[in-house]
Parts: sequence; C-alpha cells; structure tokens
Amino acid sequence: MSGVHDLGGMRGFGPVRHEPETEEPVFHEKWEGRVFGIVELIGLLGQWSIDKSRYSREQLPPADYLANSYYEKWYAGIRNLLVESGLVTAEELQTGRTSTLVPEQILEKVAHVEQVRAAPFKPSNYVRPASSTPRFSPGDRVRAINRYPDGHTRVPAYVRGHTGTVREHYGSQVYPDLSAQGVDEGRHLYNVRFEGRDLWGKSANVNSAVHVDLWETYLEPAP
Repeated sequence: MSGVHDLGGMRGFGPVRHEPETEEPVFHEKWEGRVFGIVELIGLLGQWSIDKSRYSREQLPPADYLANSYYEKWYAGIRNLLVESGLVTAEELQTGRTSTLVPEQILEKVAHVEQVRAAPFKPSNYVRPASSTPRFSPGDRVRAINRYPDGHTRVPAYVRGHTGTVREHYGSQVYPDLSAQGVDEGRHLYNVRFEGRDLWGKSANVNSAVHVDLWETYLEPAP
C-alpha cells in the first residue's frame, strides 16, 4: 500500500539520526525487549505471518507512525492484531484484565521460554514451490511496474516505473502480498540492480546503485 511508512527516496524529513552499532544498545528500554518477546512468542504459536505483522504497522495513522519509535510501532501493531484476531478484546487491553475465555486454538499450543529466546537466532525457511517457471534470468532488463496496491507489498515506491537489471534469481519464496492476507504461496524472487542516476537523476553519484529484491509479480520486461 502507499503510506507514510514508505519513506525511501522522499525529502523533507531531515537527516537520519545514525547510531553506530558499537554504541547502540539492543534495546533502549526494558519494555522494548518485552514487546519483541511478545511478537516472537506469537510467531512461534503461528497466529499470523511476519508480513501480516508488517502490514498492521503500515496501517497505523500517519501521525502516529511518524511520532512513534521503532518498538512503539511494533507495540501498536501487535495490539491491533490481537483484537482483530479475537485473541483479546479492546477492553481487556485497556484494563489489563481477562474478561473472556482464552480461545481453544491458543490453549492447544505451548511455547517454552527457551524457544522464545532462541527464536531470533533460528533461520526461517521461506522457500515455497511456484506454479510456473521463472520469467526472467540474470542480465535481463526489467522495469518495476508503476502501480500502488491497496494491501501490503514489498516493492518500494522509489523504484516503481524505473528500469534495472536482474542480477540474481533466488528461486521461489513466500509472496508477501498474499502472506499478509494469510495465504502461503510462492512466487519467483529476483535481485535487481538500479543505477543511481536512473533513480535520482544526474545529481546522483555516477557510480552509485541500489540493489532491491523484487518478486516477479512486481516486474515486467523493459521496453
């Protein structure tokens, strides 16, 4: 979808406040770690996909999205999903007290503390079979289709309508647009190189380039 979350290439938001990795803590506050743990726990229980979590954050009101910190966005998104899925009610979130029975599908699932702690370090497998052969090969010139879908998508706005070169084919992997809707389906995924001047014009460094991972559905042959 088009929203304030897709800031790549936009101007007017000031400089990025960079924190060197050697100085930045994993969590700035204790509550951030708790939010991270909750998201990992629900992921282990298989309630929804990472794409659905991302989409919930993308749908936050623009003013809230810009004002919130990284984990405040996570917290707001997870609260919305908990209510939408029927796992809790808005009243329960407000009061912090349970007023309804825990759904059967949750009672049947268990995640131990050790599993939650290990989850961030456990590799995930997103490879899925595709129903077709790959349309593109390394070296092909392609163009990112210039469209703005209503739902979740992983094609950044700044490459839409621009032409690049396929550098690598990753095989078929989970298609995020459908995954955000609860559909687990594979589509071919490519790494595409866009020259800086093709994206930003003559003011860009002549040696600059951006590599973007794009699903086949986002691409068309360049004319």
